[in-house]
Amino acid sequence: MAEDLDVQAMIERFRERARAVRSRGVPPIEGPERKRFIEAAQLDFQDFAMLGDAQGAMEDGVLVLRIDLRPPEG
Repeated sequence: MAEDLDVQAMIERFRERARAVRSRGVPPIEGPERKRFIEAAQLDFQDFAMLGDAQGAMEDGVLVLRIDLRPPEG
């Protein structure tokens, strides 16, 4: 499977998922369920966006994703 994995395509799918989460609306729910939905969407966006920003590579059959979490300089 490792030799068939297109790492860049996988990272692009995470970018697409982050965009989809960011653009989807909130369903007509109220109260605590609405709050949970919004919190879950925020976490989904954060996770997908981080993976979408990753630099990926296969190293000796191991998928390596490198994500720089340092604040931008300047």
